[in-house]
Amino acid sequence: MFKWFAISIAIIVLDQLTKYYAAQELTLYQAVPVFPGFNLTLMHNPGAAFSFLSQAGGWQRWFFIGLTSIISVAIIIWMHGLPAGKRWLLMALAFVLGGALGNLWDRINLGYVIDFIEVYYNDMYWPAFNIADSAISIGAVMLIIDAFFFNQTEIDN
Repeated sequence: MFKWFAISIAIIVLDQLTKYYAAQELTLYQAVPVFPGFNLTLMHNPGAAFSFLSQAGGWQRWFFIGLTSIISVAIIIWMHGLPAGKRWLLMALAFVLGGALGNLWDRINLGYVIDFIEVYYNDMYWPAFNIADSAISIGAVMLIIDAFFFNQTEIDN
């Protein structure tokens, strides 16, 4: 079980290091082009994904802290109850947990989440995100794949 939590910890560390770098080296809302379609742009997101509830007046910080804490505990309990052979599912949960805790750390300490990765095509911009968001997204896709393609009665080997 330790190796799955180690993956979550590695995601948290990578997320926090990159956010620290972004906060130190980038200017808020000022895009730094890396290559066409990809900028580094420091943004503060007090809301959830896609800035959902970002203008809610402050209560959302505590709501997301509570919700993320409950979900993280549920994931840990879920992981402990899984057989060791369910590696795909354990990996997916480790990614979601690491991403959730990386953003939770920001929310508790800063009151917002640091986003800095900006992807675009012509004038169409995807909302800015970070390593934690990426880990959550990858983990979520893995969970969907697990739900649709893995036989739930068999242990993945």
